[in-house]
Amino acid sequence: MNIPLSKPDITEREIEAVVEVMRSEVLSIGPKVEAFEQAVAKIAGRQHAVGVSSGTSGLHLCMIAAGIGPGDEVITTPFSFVASANCILFVNATPKFVDIDARTLNIDLDQVEAAIGPRTKAIVAVETFGHPGGMIELEQIAQKNELVLIEDCCEGFGGQASKRPIGSFGRAGVFGFYPNKQITTGEGGMIVTDDERFADHCRSLRNQGRSGMSWLAHQRLGYNYRLTEIASAIGIVQCERIDEILAQRRRVAALYVERLMLNKYVILPTLGEDDHCSWFVFVVRLNDLFEPGDRDEVIRELRLNQIGTNNYFPPIHLQPYMRDALGHQPGDFPICEYVSERTLALPFFNTMTPAMVDHVVATLNACCEKVLTKRKSR
Repeated sequence: MNIPLSKPDITEREIEAVVEVMRSEVLSIGPKVEAFEQAVAKIAGRQHAVGVSSGTSGLHLCMIAAGIGPGDEVITTPFSFVASANCILFVNATPKFVDIDARTLNIDLDQVEAAIGPRTKAIVAVETFGHPGGMIELEQIAQKNELVLIEDCCEGFGGQASKRPIGSFGRAGVFGFYPNKQITTGEGGMIVTDDERFADHCRSLRNQGRSGMSWLAHQRLGYNYRLTEIASAIGIVQCERIDEILAQRRRVAALYVERLMLNKYVILPTLGEDDHCSWFVFVVRLNDLFEPGDRDEVIRELRLNQIGTNNYFPPIHLQPYMRDALGHQPGDFPICEYVSERTLALPFFNTMTPAMVDHVVATLNACCEKVLTKRKSR
Protein backbone atom coordinates (compact mmCIF):
# COMPACT_ATOMS: atom_id res chain seq x y z
CA MET A 1 0.00 0.00 0.00
CA ASN A 2 1.61 3.23 -1.22
CA ILE A 3 0.25 6.10 0.91
CA PRO A 4 1.34 9.67 0.08
CA LEU A 5 1.97 12.33 2.72
CA SER A 6 -0.88 14.48 1.37
CA LYS A 7 -3.08 15.05 -1.64
CA PRO A 8 -5.71 17.65 -2.53
CA ASP A 9 -9.44 17.00 -2.40
CA ILE A 10 -10.66 18.05 -5.85
CA THR A 11 -14.09 17.08 -7.15
CA GLU A 12 -15.94 17.53 -10.43
CA ARG A 13 -17.37 20.78 -9.03
CA GLU A 14 -13.92 22.40 -8.94
CA ILE A 15 -13.13 21.10 -12.42
CA GLU A 16 -16.38 22.49 -13.80
CA ALA A 17 -15.66 25.86 -12.16
CA VAL A 18 -12.27 26.01 -13.90
CA VAL A 19 -13.84 25.13 -17.26
CA GLU A 20 -16.40 27.90 -16.75
CA VAL A 21 -13.62 30.45 -16.25
CA MET A 22 -11.72 29.20 -19.29
CA ARG A 23 -14.81 29.64 -21.43
CA SER A 24 -15.43 33.13 -20.07
CA GLU A 25 -12.06 34.40 -21.39
CA VAL A 26 -11.61 36.46 -18.19
CA LEU A 27 -8.55 34.87 -16.62
CA SER A 28 -7.33 37.70 -14.37
CA ILE A 29 -8.80 40.61 -12.37
CA GLY A 30 -12.38 39.42 -12.70
CA PRO A 31 -15.45 38.51 -10.64
CA LYS A 32 -14.17 35.18 -9.30
CA VAL A 33 -11.38 36.82 -7.27
CA GLU A 34 -13.87 39.15 -5.61
CA ALA A 35 -16.31 36.33 -4.87
CA PHE A 36 -13.54 34.20 -3.38
CA GLU A 37 -12.39 37.13 -1.24
CA GLN A 38 -15.90 37.56 0.12
CA ALA A 39 -16.18 33.84 0.93
CA VAL A 40 -12.87 33.76 2.81
CA ALA A 41 -13.64 36.98 4.69
CA LYS A 42 -16.91 35.46 5.92
CA ILE A 43 -15.23 32.26 7.14
CA ALA A 44 -12.50 34.26 8.91
CA GLY A 45 -14.97 36.71 10.48
CA ARG A 46 -13.33 39.70 8.79
CA GLN A 47 -14.63 42.73 6.89
CA HIS A 48 -12.09 42.64 4.06
CA ALA A 49 -10.03 40.06 2.15
CA VAL A 50 -7.34 40.51 -0.48
CA GLY A 51 -6.48 37.61 -2.77
CA VAL A 52 -2.76 37.16 -3.45
CA SER A 53 -0.50 34.71 -5.24
CA SER A 54 0.63 32.85 -2.09
CA GLY A 55 0.66 32.97 1.69
CA THR A 56 4.27 34.16 1.49
CA SER A 57 3.38 37.11 -0.73
CA GLY A 58 0.51 37.94 1.63
CA LEU A 59 2.87 38.08 4.61
CA HIS A 60 5.26 40.27 2.63
CA LEU A 61 2.53 42.76 1.80
CA CYS A 62 1.36 42.83 5.43
CA MET A 63 4.87 43.82 6.52
CA ILE A 64 4.89 46.71 4.05
CA ALA A 65 1.34 47.85 4.81
CA ALA A 66 2.11 47.78 8.55
CA GLY A 67 5.09 50.07 7.99
CA ILE A 68 7.73 47.53 9.09
CA GLY A 69 11.21 48.36 7.81
CA PRO A 70 14.93 48.73 8.50
CA GLY A 71 15.78 49.06 12.18
CA ASP A 72 12.56 47.36 13.33
CA GLU A 73 12.43 44.06 15.19
CA VAL A 74 9.58 41.61 14.72
CA ILE A 75 9.02 38.84 17.26
CA THR A 76 8.23 35.44 15.78
CA THR A 77 8.70 31.71 16.23
CA PRO A 78 11.70 29.65 15.06
CA PHE A 79 9.42 26.60 14.61
CA SER A 80 7.49 27.22 11.41
CA PHE A 81 7.79 27.26 7.66
CA VAL A 82 10.49 29.77 6.73
CA ALA A 83 8.06 32.27 5.16
CA SER A 84 6.95 33.52 8.58
CA ALA A 85 10.48 34.82 9.18
CA ASN A 86 11.43 35.52 5.56
CA CYS A 87 8.69 38.14 5.25
CA ILE A 88 10.51 40.13 7.95
CA LEU A 89 13.80 39.93 6.07
CA PHE A 90 12.03 40.96 2.85
CA VAL A 91 11.54 44.46 4.33
CA ASN A 92 15.04 44.59 5.87
CA ALA A 93 13.71 44.28 9.42
CA THR A 94 15.12 41.81 11.97
CA PRO A 95 13.35 38.61 13.10
CA LYS A 96 13.56 38.27 16.87
CA PHE A 97 12.95 34.62 17.61
CA VAL A 98 11.32 33.39 20.81
CA ASP A 99 11.30 29.75 21.87
CA ILE A 100 8.14 27.68 21.72
CA ASP A 101 5.69 26.12 24.15
CA ALA A 102 6.26 22.36 24.27
CA ARG A 103 2.53 21.66 24.43
CA THR A 104 1.08 23.85 21.67
CA LEU A 105 4.32 24.13 19.63
CA ASN A 106 3.39 27.81 19.20
CA ILE A 107 5.44 30.72 20.49
CA ASP A 108 5.98 30.79 24.29
CA LEU A 109 3.76 33.58 25.65
CA ASP A 110 5.91 34.36 28.70
CA GLN A 111 9.02 34.73 26.57
CA VAL A 112 7.23 37.07 24.16
CA GLU A 113 6.72 39.61 26.93
CA ALA A 114 10.39 39.37 27.92
CA ALA A 115 11.57 39.79 24.30
CA ILE A 116 9.81 43.13 23.69
CA GLY A 117 12.33 45.94 23.41
CA PRO A 118 12.56 49.53 22.15
CA ARG A 119 12.94 48.40 18.51
CA THR A 120 10.07 45.88 18.62
CA LYS A 121 7.32 46.93 16.24
CA ALA A 122 5.32 43.79 15.51
CA ILE A 123 4.64 40.13 16.22
CA VAL A 124 4.17 37.52 13.49
CA ALA A 125 2.22 34.78 15.25
CA VAL A 126 1.95 31.32 13.69
CA GLU A 127 -0.70 28.68 14.36
CA THR A 128 1.68 25.78 13.98
CA PHE A 129 0.06 22.82 12.19
CA GLY A 130 -3.26 24.71 12.64
CA HIS A 131 -3.11 24.75 16.47
CA PRO A 132 -4.70 28.04 17.66
CA GLY A 133 -3.35 27.92 21.21
CA GLY A 134 -2.23 31.28 22.61
CA MET A 135 -3.70 33.55 19.95
CA ILE A 136 -6.05 35.39 22.31
CA GLU A 137 -3.19 36.04 24.75
CA LEU A 138 -0.88 37.20 21.95
CA GLU A 139 -3.48 39.67 20.78
CA GLN A 140 -3.69 41.06 24.32
CA ILE A 141 0.11 41.32 24.57
CA ALA A 142 0.25 43.17 21.25
CA GLN A 143 -2.49 45.58 22.27
CA LYS A 144 -0.92 46.29 25.68
CA ASN A 145 2.46 47.04 24.10
CA GLU A 146 1.08 48.88 21.05
CA LEU A 147 2.54 46.33 18.62
CA VAL A 148 1.18 45.24 15.26
CA LEU A 149 0.01 41.62 15.36
CA ILE A 150 0.08 39.77 12.03
CA GLU A 151 -1.51 36.33 12.21
CA ASP A 152 0.27 33.80 10.02
CA CYS A 153 -2.72 31.50 9.78
CA CYS A 154 -1.54 29.78 6.59
CA GLU A 155 -1.91 26.41 8.34
CA GLY A 156 -5.15 27.06 10.19
CA PHE A 157 -7.99 27.79 7.77
CA GLY A 158 -11.36 26.95 9.34
CA GLY A 159 -10.15 26.51 12.92
CA GLN A 160 -11.26 28.37 16.04
CA ALA A 161 -9.85 29.64 19.33
CA SER A 162 -12.48 30.27 22.03
CA LYS A 163 -15.18 30.45 19.33
CA ARG A 164 -13.22 33.06 17.34
CA PRO A 165 -12.27 32.02 13.80
CA ILE A 166 -8.62 31.61 12.97
CA GLY A 167 -7.75 34.65 10.88
CA SER A 168 -9.68 37.08 13.08
CA PHE A 169 -6.78 38.13 15.34
CA GLY A 170 -4.68 41.28 15.22
CA ARG A 171 -4.29 43.80 12.40
CA ALA A 172 -4.44 41.15 9.71
CA GLY A 173 -4.24 37.42 9.04
CA VAL A 174 -2.79 35.55 6.07
CA PHE A 175 -3.99 32.22 4.67
CA GLY A 176 -2.18 29.97 2.22
CA PHE A 177 -3.85 27.62 -0.26
CA TYR A 178 -1.05 25.28 -1.35
CA PRO A 179 -2.29 21.76 -2.31
CA ASN A 180 -1.60 20.26 1.14
CA LYS A 181 -3.70 22.87 2.96
CA GLN A 182 -7.28 22.52 4.23
CA ILE A 183 -8.54 24.18 1.06
CA THR A 184 -6.44 24.68 -2.04
CA THR A 185 -6.31 26.85 -5.11
CA GLY A 186 -3.14 25.16 -6.39
CA GLU A 187 -1.09 28.23 -5.52
CA GLY A 188 -2.61 31.22 -3.76
CA GLY A 189 -3.18 33.08 -0.53
CA MET A 190 -5.44 35.61 1.16
CA ILE A 191 -4.96 38.59 3.47
CA VAL A 192 -7.90 39.20 5.83
CA THR A 193 -8.40 42.33 7.95
CA ASP A 194 -11.00 44.68 9.43
CA ASP A 195 -8.90 47.74 8.50
CA GLU A 196 -10.18 49.15 5.19
CA ARG A 197 -7.11 51.35 4.58
CA PHE A 198 -4.82 48.38 5.27
CA ALA A 199 -6.80 46.26 2.79
CA ASP A 200 -6.71 48.97 0.13
CA HIS A 201 -2.96 49.38 0.60
CA CYS A 202 -2.48 45.61 0.11
CA ARG A 203 -4.71 45.64 -2.99
CA SER A 204 -2.51 48.32 -4.51
CA LEU A 205 0.71 46.55 -3.55
CA ARG A 206 -0.40 43.23 -5.08
CA ASN A 207 -1.23 44.97 -8.38
CA GLN A 208 2.05 46.72 -9.26
CA GLY A 209 1.26 49.72 -7.04
CA ARG A 210 -1.83 50.74 -8.98
CA SER A 211 -4.56 52.43 -6.95
CA GLY A 212 -7.74 53.01 -8.92
CA MET A 213 -5.90 54.92 -11.63
CA SER A 214 -5.16 54.01 -15.22
CA TRP A 215 -3.36 50.78 -16.04
CA LEU A 216 0.00 52.46 -16.52
CA ALA A 217 -0.22 54.82 -13.52
CA HIS A 218 1.46 53.53 -10.37
CA GLN A 219 1.04 55.29 -7.03
CA ARG A 220 3.69 53.27 -5.15
CA LEU A 221 6.28 50.54 -5.58
CA GLY A 222 4.26 47.37 -5.99
CA TYR A 223 4.45 43.71 -6.96
CA ASN A 224 2.74 41.26 -9.26
CA TYR A 225 1.14 39.24 -6.46
CA ARG A 226 -2.32 38.90 -8.01
CA LEU A 227 -4.50 35.81 -7.62
CA THR A 228 -5.91 34.38 -10.86
CA GLU A 229 -9.54 33.85 -11.79
CA ILE A 230 -8.87 30.12 -12.27
CA ALA A 231 -7.41 29.75 -8.78
CA SER A 232 -10.27 31.78 -7.31
CA ALA A 233 -12.88 29.62 -9.04
CA ILE A 234 -11.37 26.56 -7.37
CA GLY A 235 -11.28 28.39 -4.05
CA ILE A 236 -14.96 29.38 -4.22
CA VAL A 237 -16.03 25.75 -4.54
CA GLN A 238 -13.61 24.69 -1.80
CA CYS A 239 -15.15 27.32 0.51
CA GLU A 240 -18.62 26.02 -0.32
CA ARG A 241 -17.40 22.56 0.70
CA ILE A 242 -15.54 23.74 3.82
CA ASP A 243 -17.79 22.02 6.38
CA GLU A 244 -17.46 18.71 4.55
CA ILE A 245 -13.70 19.13 4.17
CA LEU A 246 -13.10 19.98 7.82
CA ALA A 247 -15.32 17.11 8.96
CA GLN A 248 -13.26 14.69 6.88
CA ARG A 249 -10.02 16.02 8.36
CA ARG A 250 -11.39 15.72 11.90
CA ARG A 251 -12.43 12.16 11.08
CA VAL A 252 -8.94 11.17 9.93
CA ALA A 253 -7.32 12.91 12.92
CA ALA A 254 -9.69 11.06 15.26
CA LEU A 255 -8.72 7.74 13.66
CA TYR A 256 -5.06 8.48 14.32
CA VAL A 257 -5.70 9.60 17.90
CA GLU A 258 -7.74 6.46 18.64
CA ARG A 259 -5.03 4.16 17.29
CA LEU A 260 -2.06 6.02 18.80
CA MET A 261 -3.51 7.04 22.18
CA LEU A 262 -1.61 4.33 24.06
CA ASN A 263 1.30 4.07 21.66
CA LYS A 264 4.64 3.46 23.39
CA TYR A 265 6.71 5.36 20.82
CA VAL A 266 5.01 8.68 20.05
CA ILE A 267 3.49 11.77 21.67
CA LEU A 268 0.24 13.03 20.15
CA PRO A 269 -0.81 16.63 19.45
CA THR A 270 -2.45 18.34 22.45
CA LEU A 271 -5.41 20.70 22.13
CA GLY A 272 -6.96 22.97 24.75
CA GLU A 273 -10.65 22.73 25.63
CA ASP A 274 -11.59 25.83 23.66
CA ASP A 275 -9.27 25.21 20.70
CA HIS A 276 -10.63 23.67 17.52
CA CYS A 277 -7.85 22.65 15.17
CA SER A 278 -8.68 22.42 11.49
CA TRP A 279 -5.85 19.88 11.04
CA PHE A 280 -3.37 21.03 8.43
CA VAL A 281 -1.12 18.00 8.99
CA PHE A 282 -0.98 15.22 11.56
CA VAL A 283 2.40 15.48 13.29
CA VAL A 284 3.56 13.19 16.09
CA ARG A 285 6.67 13.38 18.24
CA LEU A 286 8.99 10.49 19.08
CA ASN A 287 9.29 10.13 22.85
CA ASP A 288 12.42 9.91 25.01
CA LEU A 289 13.11 6.28 24.06
CA PHE A 290 14.68 7.81 20.96
CA GLU A 291 17.90 9.77 20.58
CA PRO A 292 18.79 12.60 18.17
CA GLY A 293 19.13 11.12 14.70
CA ASP A 294 16.66 8.30 15.34
CA ARG A 295 13.80 10.34 13.86
CA ASP A 296 15.55 10.57 10.50
CA GLU A 297 16.08 6.81 10.56
CA VAL A 298 12.36 6.29 11.22
CA ILE A 299 11.53 8.57 8.29
CA ARG A 300 13.86 6.60 6.01
CA GLU A 301 12.26 3.32 7.08
CA LEU A 302 8.74 4.64 6.54
CA ARG A 303 9.63 5.87 3.06
CA LEU A 304 11.19 2.51 2.20
CA ASN A 305 7.80 1.05 3.13
CA GLN A 306 6.02 3.51 0.80
CA ILE A 307 4.61 5.63 3.62
CA GLY A 308 4.82 9.37 2.90
CA THR A 309 6.37 11.31 5.77
CA ASN A 310 8.51 14.34 6.47
CA ASN A 311 10.29 16.22 9.26
CA TYR A 312 8.09 19.17 10.24
CA PHE A 313 9.87 21.64 10.88
CA PRO A 314 13.65 22.16 10.88
CA PRO A 315 14.42 25.17 13.13
CA ILE A 316 14.36 28.38 11.11
CA HIS A 317 17.19 29.96 13.12
CA LEU A 318 19.55 27.13 12.09
CA GLN A 319 18.86 27.38 8.36
CA PRO A 320 22.23 28.33 6.80
CA TYR A 321 21.15 31.71 5.39
CA MET A 322 19.45 32.64 8.66
CA ARG A 323 22.56 31.77 10.68
CA ASP A 324 24.60 33.93 8.33
CA ALA A 325 22.17 36.83 8.73
CA LEU A 326 21.56 36.67 12.49
CA GLY A 327 24.40 34.58 13.94
CA HIS A 328 22.25 32.02 15.75
CA GLN A 329 23.83 28.81 17.03
CA PRO A 330 22.52 25.41 18.16
CA GLY A 331 21.18 25.71 21.68
CA ASP A 332 19.76 29.21 21.27
CA PHE A 333 16.16 27.92 21.37
CA PRO A 334 16.37 24.53 23.08
CA ILE A 335 12.69 23.57 23.14
CA CYS A 336 12.31 24.29 19.43
CA GLU A 337 15.44 22.28 18.66
CA TYR A 338 14.43 19.36 20.89
CA VAL A 339 10.96 19.17 19.36
CA SER A 340 12.25 19.64 15.83
CA GLU A 341 14.54 16.62 15.94
CA ARG A 342 11.64 14.38 17.07
CA THR A 343 8.64 15.44 14.97
CA LEU A 344 7.39 13.61 11.91
CA ALA A 345 4.30 14.15 9.79
CA LEU A 346 2.20 11.09 8.98
CA PRO A 347 0.07 10.72 5.83
CA PHE A 348 -2.94 12.98 6.18
CA PHE A 349 -5.61 13.79 3.59
CA ASN A 350 -9.39 13.90 3.42
CA THR A 351 -9.99 10.56 1.72
CA MET A 352 -7.88 8.39 4.03
CA THR A 353 -9.70 5.22 5.06
CA PRO A 354 -9.50 3.37 8.39
CA ALA A 355 -7.51 0.67 6.59
CA MET A 356 -4.96 3.26 5.44
CA VAL A 357 -4.60 4.66 8.95
CA ASP A 358 -4.22 1.13 10.36
CA HIS A 359 -1.50 0.41 7.83
CA VAL A 360 0.36 3.65 8.60
CA VAL A 361 0.23 2.99 12.35
CA ALA A 362 1.35 -0.63 12.02
CA THR A 363 4.22 0.40 9.74
CA LEU A 364 5.20 3.23 12.09
CA ASN A 365 5.36 0.82 15.02
CA ALA A 366 7.45 -1.66 13.04
CA CYS A 367 9.84 1.06 11.88
CA CYS A 368 10.22 2.51 15.38
CA GLU A 369 10.96 -0.94 16.78
CA LYS A 370 13.50 -1.61 14.03
CA VAL A 371 15.32 1.68 14.67
CA LEU A 372 15.47 1.08 18.43
CA THR A 373 16.67 -2.51 18.00
CA LYS A 374 19.32 -1.42 15.52
CA ARG A 375 20.62 1.26 17.89
CA LYS A 376 20.77 -1.13 20.87
CA SER A 377 22.78 -3.63 18.83
CA ARG A 378 25.55 -1.17 17.97
